[in-house]
Amino acid sequence: MIDHGRILLNASDGAHILQERGQFGTLLSDGRLQLSVFEAMYLLDQEKIFLFSTRGRTYTPANLLRAAPSGRHFWTKYAVYKDLRDRGYVVKTALKFGADFRVYDRGTKVGQTHAKWAVFAVQEHDLSTWEQFSGKNRVAHSTKKRLLIGIVDDDLDVCYWEARWLRP
Repeated sequence: MIDHGRILLNASDGAHILQERGQFGTLLSDGRLQLSVFEAMYLLDQEKIFLFSTRGRTYTPANLLRAAPSGRHFWTKYAVYKDLRDRGYVVKTALKFGADFRVYDRGTKVGQTHAKWAVFAVQEHDLSTWEQFSGKNRVAHSTKKRLLIGIVDDDLDVCYWEARWLRP
């Protein structure tokens, strides 16, 4: 169900399995599972969930996109999210860290370990200054994560650049 921009799954065994095994969403105190728009889009694409509006209307990925934050960067971010998830990583939003996503290494549990990377999704043709790059690197370093930049081309293929601090 989508309610006031939040994507909520009813309390169920399926929602609990998505959260526990797949590490999707945040389990709320009432047993419902709250998903990010990227998680919901991915699970809809994988046909792992069905979403309904409060009025009972069924959501497709296209319908969900209309409810999602607009702008060209949504597809750039989603391409990075999907690619990392397809590779077996656990991906969470990182708004409070100042990045697009935080990524946990394969086999780790969210809450029991820290994320390995702070990820920024950029389009292949975007320009960036050294100051912007330095700011991204500082965000990653200050949160004890490695900087991972997901570069998305026009075909939504993703390649990655990793940066980390080295002491000579």
